[in-house]
Amino acid sequence: MNFDTKVAIVVRNDLEVWQKLNVTAFLTSGVVGADASLLGSDYEDAAGNTYAPLLIQPVIVLAADRDKLRTIYSRAKDRGVRLSLYIEDMFATGHDAANRETVKARQPDEMSIVGLGMRDERKLVDKITKGARMHP
Repeated sequence: MNFDTKVAIVVRNDLEVWQKLNVTAFLTSGVVGADASLLGSDYEDAAGNTYAPLLIQPVIVLAADRDKLRTIYSRAKDRGVRLSLYIEDMFATGHDAANRETVKARQPDEMSIVGLGMRDERKLVDKITKGARMHP
């Protein structure tokens, strides 16, 4: 199935593996949380056990260095694309309210961005994420 939109997660390439996975999970939840229609229906196995729905379209996971992430952030903001955001300070917090406080305390140019998530028109997401590489 082809989609008119693209979901992209971009993580900083110098993070520890656990950090990359954590950031990817949080950013994906932000993308889905912004548009509940992205969730499909419940899954059911042959025995009748049900499972939670999943995202209806593929997610591309990209890697970029610190400077490229900053560029991607600027491109998205300039084009009005809604982002989910994860900054380095959030690794030191333990809950959602504290995460929001760390972001609120920083000016955009002071944030140490470690990941961005977005969903928008396919070609626009490609332009914004240009230069990031498929995550290995």
